[in-house]
Amino acid sequence: MPTDRHTVSFNPDGKSVTVKAGTTLLTAARAAGVRIPVRCEGKMGCLMCKVTLEPPQAGVLPPAEGERRKLGGSLDAGTRLACQAKVCGDVSVTTPEDPLKRAVRLQLERQNQADDDFWR
Repeated sequence: MPTDRHTVSFNPDGKSVTVKAGTTLLTAARAAGVRIPVRCEGKMGCLMCKVTLEPPQAGVLPPAEGERRKLGGSLDAGTRLACQAKVCGDVSVTTPEDPLKRAVRLQLERQNQADDDFWR
């Protein structure tokens, strides 16, 4: 029996949410407490809400012509606009890493490597 609710999992956050079919990935992210930056509030104007689907295109409806024009060949790699991609099945989404979190993570990795080198 088909269901109209699907699970959207967000990486690297490790969060997931169950949403109705037709919900955009941006709305699902907000419901899960996952931050995806936008300036245009979902009108496909800023292109800041790019996410990657794993596997590509699984669990979302095919892109409309506008999204296809904006993203071009990157669609083949699984890139979609979270404000436009609508859920139609369970889907795994990778969101861009927050720049501040990325800087902290890289600094910690460098420090851990330095500590490892020191104790060898």
